[in-house]
Amino acid sequence: MKAGFYDGNGQMIIQEHPDPVPDDGDAIVQVKATGICGSDLLMNNDKEQADELPAGHEVTGIIADVGVGVDRQMIGKRVAIETIGQGLACSTCWYCRMGQYRQCENKAQAEGGGFAEYIKRKAIGCYEISESMTWDEGALVEPLAVSIHGIRRGMMNGGETVAILGAGTIGLTAVLAARQLGAGKIFITARHEQQAAMALSLGADYACSPEGEEFQDLIGGHTNGRGADLTVETVGGKSNTTLIQSVESTRMQGRIVILGGFRTPLQFDWLGPLLKEQSIIFSSCYGILNGYHDYEMAINMLSNKSNSLSNIVTHKYPLEDIQQGFECAYDKSTGSIKVQIHQE
Repeated sequence: MKAGFYDGNGQMIIQEHPDPVPDDGDAIVQVKATGICGSDLLMNNDKEQADELPAGHEVTGIIADVGVGVDRQMIGKRVAIETIGQGLACSTCWYCRMGQYRQCENKAQAEGGGFAEYIKRKAIGCYEISESMTWDEGALVEPLAVSIHGIRRGMMNGGETVAILGAGTIGLTAVLAARQLGAGKIFITARHEQQAAMALSLGADYACSPEGEEFQDLIGGHTNGRGADLTVETVGGKSNTTLIQSVESTRMQGRIVILGGFRTPLQFDWLGPLLKEQSIIFSSCYGILNGYHDYEMAINMLSNKSNSLSNIVTHKYPLEDIQQGFECAYDKSTGSIKVQIHQE
């Protein structure tokens, strides 16, 4: 099959790769769409050598084959793949039994991601999507589930004020998740005009630049100076700027959820959140909370056509043009928000 690889020199290239073969409990999915995640861009920047396996974890497609022990009636089902957790999980360790597949102690070895014609994952990690959902929406299940998990781990109560730092894919899906789960006022920082406009269309009440004191002043002005009840940090990176901003934007005894991936050790003054008695909660990927998987919640939200999340997909490229897709995702002057790779 054809698959996209980082070549170690700043380019995504197409190469032949062995077709995946199902083992017991596996499903082979013909990939229809895969989103380019901000983490894909960041990881490419940090790599010093070429990929041995294709990346891509925001994946949707059609089940083409299954292994022993899997109901063959699954063949032909349209699915979103829980690629990082349940799609690789053993299902028997303590974390799996608790529904926390991301933390599985005995994960299967991944054989490649969704920047390819086919992908192999455990069949139990393939979640059927509704017939009303497009492939654009199918590939948005994964990032939406990340944000749903973060909002749920942040124990948001109905009517609470929510601050979201960053308006990339995870920031924007956090807006929808918070709005759908009953947030009161939602404030978000956005570096680019198209991101700010999209955040407002998805349910944010206010969007502004992350620079200076504007964001904190805006929240303070609407909360009698208290700050947000829940702040969701979605930027990560190699700076402590958004960590500091999270503490400043959140009220005393409020909660801060860290969704952004910080990729280098950072200095951070812990006295501020200590004196404010803030809870700092880390959230990674998705799982089952209160008997309900974040993927199921994401699929239900996307099946409801009252939301417009699919509008964040601004650009789509065929697999053979994956390099152009990555260039577009990097360059926000193109108007890009979410770029996806689609296949016939």
